[in-house]
Amino acid sequence: MADFAPFAQRMQADRQPQVFIDTFADYYEQLVAGETGMIPESSIQPVKSVPDVETFPAKQALLGKRAMRKTAVIKLNGGLGTSMGLERAKSLLSVKDGLTFLDVIARQSMKANVPLVLMNSFATEQDSLRALQNYNDLNRRTVPLSFVQHRQPKVTQFDFSPAVWPQNSDLEWCPPGHGDIYAALITRGTLSALTSQGYEYVFVSNADNLGAVLDLAILGYVVENKIPFLMEVADRTEMDKKGGHLAQRPDGQLVLRESAQCLESDKVAFQDVTRHKYFNTNNLWIHLPTLSQLMDGRGNKLGLPMIRNSKTVDPRDPDSTPVYQLETAMGSAIAVFQDSQAVRVPRTRFAPVKKTDDLLAVRSDSYTLTAAFHVEPAKERRYDDLLVSLDPAYFAFVNDLDERFPFGPPSLVNAHSFVVEGDFRFGRDVVCKGDVRLINESGSRQFIPDNTVLQGVVVY
Repeated sequence: MADFAPFAQRMQADRQPQVFIDTFADYYEQLVAGETGMIPESSIQPVKSVPDVETFPAKQALLGKRAMRKTAVIKLNGGLGTSMGLERAKSLLSVKDGLTFLDVIARQSMKANVPLVLMNSFATEQDSLRALQNYNDLNRRTVPLSFVQHRQPKVTQFDFSPAVWPQNSDLEWCPPGHGDIYAALITRGTLSALTSQGYEYVFVSNADNLGAVLDLAILGYVVENKIPFLMEVADRTEMDKKGGHLAQRPDGQLVLRESAQCLESDKVAFQDVTRHKYFNTNNLWIHLPTLSQLMDGRGNKLGLPMIRNSKTVDPRDPDSTPVYQLETAMGSAIAVFQDSQAVRVPRTRFAPVKKTDDLLAVRSDSYTLTAAFHVEPAKERRYDDLLVSLDPAYFAFVNDLDERFPFGPPSLVNAHSFVVEGDFRFGRDVVCKGDVRLINESGSRQFIPDNTVLQGVVVY
């Protein structure tokens, strides 16, 4: 019989709050009882349409402007960017005009005169707060600059015991997913700090999504329609078919289904972008008094759908102990809030930097930093879309990227695509026009000289 007591003891020794231990206990009981967290296609229906922010009247922005004094911004800042070779907070990476993600976010908040709150992990808290010390005008009122999400033990698959990995005990723990935001807001005192100072609305998004900025029209829409929870969704394309999508239950209640909650037999329907038309941008708007009431009425447990992720205890060692990581998604709260809604937004509000391909594009002249510190496509851009694809064998990590582009990105403002296959190093003032594809078949690194103009397919 599986026993939760060893988990409770380990979490208490780690000084995790009781509210979170109780929350994890609920998911552990579901796991042991055979719950998988799956959402079958037969239990949901497609969402045919949602309101479109691009059709909102001008008065919405005026309403939003008046509500700004009651609005705060939360950025999810727990990631280390390990997939890009980083070992500290991803948000400390230089992203545009010598500024880091955190620099851009902090300056956005000061320009808009709204408080900024970071949801950090244990790994990002110290470095991130140190980086913000120079911004004396942040959070003039006594709103905390950050709160730390919880952590929990990984669960051994064969006997449901806490995972043990003496080689590196840190690998015995895992984050509970960004759905932990609701419990962490309570246990860290951040929710009460915000509401006690009169804040009613919060805009939540990922720190690495540079398109996620305060939008007055959306805020005005939330205020006018008294919406307790709003999810921004965008049109799903073939590029997005493996990501989470919006759906609804037969009673009309909106739900979010992630790929880890999809049965193998439902994969075709899950990836059909004509059936499930909208994906979750992870940009959320929440009415804080409603959240407080919900948490209070549910014993501080929202009861979000469980996501059971199968991993190995050491993610870099496929032969290490198989474990489960029990997670929840922040957006899945759309199924918990009565009268929750979704709104369609343009793709520009979803511009995450997940790979060095994205980083090179944003650093280039194809994007510009506005006076409000918004990173936007440059007005001089020749094409609406820009595809950057760099050979992961040589460009996957940030240090590899910086070594091969020592003088910065090539000019991409007149480029439609920039595809690099093989190892290259780039000189100063390289210019790309139209569709560029570089192929290195020589077996050794090739150098692109200063002032080179690249067009079409070039084979070395």
